[in-house]
Amino acid sequence: MRFDYPEIDPIIFSFSVGNLELALRWYALSYILGILVAWKLMQNLSKYSSLWPNSLAPIQPSAVEDLMTYMILGIILGGRIGYVVFYQPGYYLYNPEDILKVWNGGMSFHGGFLGVVFGALLYGKKKKSNLLSLGDLIAIASPPGLFFGRLANFINGELWGKPTTSSWGIVFPARDAKLCPSHWVGECTRHPSQLYEAFSEGLLLWVVMLICVFWFKSFKRRGETMFIFLTGYGLSRAIIEIFREPDAQFISTANPNGHLIFISETVGLSMGQILCLPMIIIGIMSLLLTRFYRT
Repeated sequence: MRFDYPEIDPIIFSFSVGNLELALRWYALSYILGILVAWKLMQNLSKYSSLWPNSLAPIQPSAVEDLMTYMILGIILGGRIGYVVFYQPGYYLYNPEDILKVWNGGMSFHGGFLGVVFGALLYGKKKKSNLLSLGDLIAIASPPGLFFGRLANFINGELWGKPTTSSWGIVFPARDAKLCPSHWVGECTRHPSQLYEAFSEGLLLWVVMLICVFWFKSFKRRGETMFIFLTGYGLSRAIIEIFREPDAQFISTANPNGHLIFISETVGLSMGQILCLPMIIIGIMSLLLTRFYRT
């Protein structure tokens, strides 16, 4: 048994203006939807004063628009710079003119995350907001964007998983996705790791965080929601990296799983796992320290 890949055009619609062709892609739409949902969610949550310490939200609903400007710039600049530095430094060192060609793809979540952190710090310092509570607000608004982004990755047929004989394996249309080990029998079916990430990093993590906010009142304890996000995302991504096909530049005959920290052919850490380690460590340690400090 296998699931057939749904043939969905990556371009939703396109039109021409003179010699210029304009198109809306699912990947671009995922960014737009993620930003809009985050915007609306932060506006609504900042209205519920009872959720926050001293009944005071870190930002007024009318000020969310200004915060979003910092976040959008952080996502785009951080995501692109992160991809260049973490995943393709050699290529872009010799082809610096390609750094600005974002339409060719290449965005890093971890880079975008650092960009958002930097943008939030700038905004928080400027407006004298409580940085931990501001981080909590941004954290709860982040998983929907991850959910939409991973669905767009699936529609684009990119960032697929490793070959699998499981009954839910999918044959992805890209030529490289059809290349399986020489001993493979039949069509090359792969883990739909994009959907794994959409569910775990996006939907499941968001549900857990919403329960923490509304049921366990985590906003009352500054920084707790943010640290839950760091830990939850880091663990989810690190686990799913086991099923995700590594980037081609990290794969070799001696290192088929693309481990940057190589222990054996099957044991090691990928770039994604290495970048998640600080998130997991900081998240868990901060949760433990804040819990200990409160007691």
